[in-house]
Amino acid sequence: MTSTATHPIAAAVPNAASANPSGLTVRKLEIDLGRGFDRHWYGGDAFLSQYHNALSMSFPVGEQSFIDAVRDCAALLPRTPEHALLHEATAQFIGQEATHRHIHALYNAHLETQGLVNRWQHWATARIADAKERGALPIHFLAVTAAYEHLTAVLADYLLRHNDTLDIAEPKMQTLWRWHAAEETEHRAVAYDLYQALKGSYRWRIRWYLYAVFVFSVDSTCQTVLNLWHDGTLFKPGTWWSAAKFFWGRNGAVWHCTKPLLAYFRRDFHPDQEAFAEPGQQTRGLAQRWLKEHADSFRVVR
Repeated sequence: MTSTATHPIAAAVPNAASANPSGLTVRKLEIDLGRGFDRHWYGGDAFLSQYHNALSMSFPVGEQSFIDAVRDCAALLPRTPEHALLHEATAQFIGQEATHRHIHALYNAHLETQGLVNRWQHWATARIADAKERGALPIHFLAVTAAYEHLTAVLADYLLRHNDTLDIAEPKMQTLWRWHAAEETEHRAVAYDLYQALKGSYRWRIRWYLYAVFVFSVDSTCQTVLNLWHDGTLFKPGTWWSAAKFFWGRNGAVWHCTKPLLAYFRRDFHPDQEAFAEPGQQTRGLAQRWLKEHADSFRVVR
């Protein structure tokens, strides 16, 4: 595969809270999910609770596939001074994703006790197995990872910048989702930078992005509908009204996420490109501010 991208690999922005030269920090979230949480933990809202529950259901399998893709492709990158920072970043990326996988496995275990059924994990596992059986190369798994990392980074920006409704959720769930969003923002460029360093092509980057957007849209919709069905709230008018407001309301996700999602199609795209010049308004700045203000919610691992 030959690279047609023109944007240089962006160096990681230093994080004062991290001793790692990559600027990424691996943290262990200090919240207790052992006693569970309410069925409608998102301020009593069925749709918002079950939509976020659906996202959580995808994470253990998804995060493991991202770890595997980055680890496999990092092994193909020469260990030279030129790539030293990127190797550090991949190691920290793997550490962060492993903590996400662990906490969402605990989260999902409680969802099972509430009678919810996780189909998304099986759909994802089957697709990954099929791709491996067909002999997909590691660089293609990495392209898919970079695509999903951009999707999650856009959602993280929306959550950190615009989604004030999360303030009505149970406190520990607010912490969990904002911690996850902040770390997704921190490592949003790692898979993309690795793909570029390995000379991944623009054409395959876009093909796999279109695939990821389609699959994510279908899977998240289907799993949310299944959750609402098992919850007994699928056909309640309030459920549909909440969904309409979340996506299409005055401060809805569609209005804030469409432009950054489309940015991925640019040949000179890079995940660390910010829409705001003022550092305090940049997504990375919002993430670091939240992490600094809530440092008592986690323990730094490395």
